[in-house]
Amino acid sequence: MSLVNIISAIGNNSSIYPLIVRDCGIEIPAKVGMTYYQNRSDKYIAYLGARERFVDEYAVSAVWLGGVPLIGKIADWAIKKSGFNPEISSKLYKEEEFQGLKYNIAKFKDKAPKEVAELEKALKNADKYRRCLAGKFLAQTIIPVALMGWVIPKMIFKWTAYSKQKHNRQCADRFEKERPLQSNGDITAEKKQSPAFKGVNVGSLAELTNLQKLIMIDGGYAAGRVATARKRNEAYDIAFRMSGMMYLNYLFPKQLEKASNFLTEKALKTNMDLDVKLLANNEFLDSVRQGQFELPKSAKPKDLIEFVDNKPEAMFTKYANEFGKVKMLNDKIRDPRAYVDFKALGQFRNSIQNFMVMAKSGATDMELVNSVEKFAKKAKGVKTANILGNVIITSSLLAFGLPKLQFKFREWITGSKLEPGIIN
Repeated sequence: MSLVNIISAIGNNSSIYPLIVRDCGIEIPAKVGMTYYQNRSDKYIAYLGARERFVDEYAVSAVWLGGVPLIGKIADWAIKKSGFNPEISSKLYKEEEFQGLKYNIAKFKDKAPKEVAELEKALKNADKYRRCLAGKFLAQTIIPVALMGWVIPKMIFKWTAYSKQKHNRQCADRFEKERPLQSNGDITAEKKQSPAFKGVNVGSLAELTNLQKLIMIDGGYAAGRVATARKRNEAYDIAFRMSGMMYLNYLFPKQLEKASNFLTEKALKTNMDLDVKLLANNEFLDSVRQGQFELPKSAKPKDLIEFVDNKPEAMFTKYANEFGKVKMLNDKIRDPRAYVDFKALGQFRNSIQNFMVMAKSGATDMELVNSVEKFAKKAKGVKTANILGNVIITSSLLAFGLPKLQFKFREWITGSKLEPGIIN
């Protein structure tokens, strides 16, 4: 994977790639170290706390990064066994002006007969197919939420409780050997109340995007962690951390991206809308220089869909497919099973037009080649700096800022710096 592709991936705050970089590469090691440091007044508590955080964070990451995609593939296999193609968007059941199951069946009947047959089956068996998609969604949310919110913490808590009991027995044995004449007191294990399981109402939410599913899963994960807390103070501690994590993972990066793009565009007169992969694409830049890049007449749905369907080999259609704005079966036919987000496609069209205008602004025909190349290079550099800055700032807040606030909150609530779920 090239550096440009890496920057592009971590700069997409509507995907999981920035979360992977922040979570596994930066946050977890920092959180483990800070947990140990926060509990340093009691070395054994510090050891148990750091061990809990290490196992917990990486186990949860493993479930999300490996388990969720695996469940999705298994669900897709089951849907195919039921006779449906899981690539058919359920959004197409709602007939719109330029798309829908009936609309696409009529439009693509001769162009894509195999795909149209799949659409006809989904239309004829609408309830059954919707249940299949809902089952996939529920499997991809309930199973990870149960694992991350209940199973993993309970296993870790049992491991800690076992370690504490073993440690206490060892301490008691040493005490008796050193003070043989002292009467023995009853050593009783700390009683722990197992909080009742509180189910997460996921409902029939098959229409959610991947990012919305991720937010839903993490919301259920947070609720599970609060519900499985060993003590009330630990529940408060976890709730504070999880709410901060949700904000910094999902809302703050987009807010920061919007603000930084606005400021740099105003200050440096540089377009911030396009992906760095497109800004580094020589084919795209050459077509802009030569005035050969053709766009739909406007960002209206009618103009967009007519352009894509009538000009499938145009560069705009090619890049719209590459960047996930439309889905093509091949170089000639749009996939009738996929839903087209006209708002996203229109924004993509306008972003390219904006780049073309700004790149050519004030340049003569003789200067056009250097002007476009210079502008694209500047835009790519500023965009890369914004992306890396976003990752660094967000990761720093998640890895250092949030834990420090959590520790301050813990001291205020409990009066102690130690892990509230581990101390007696």
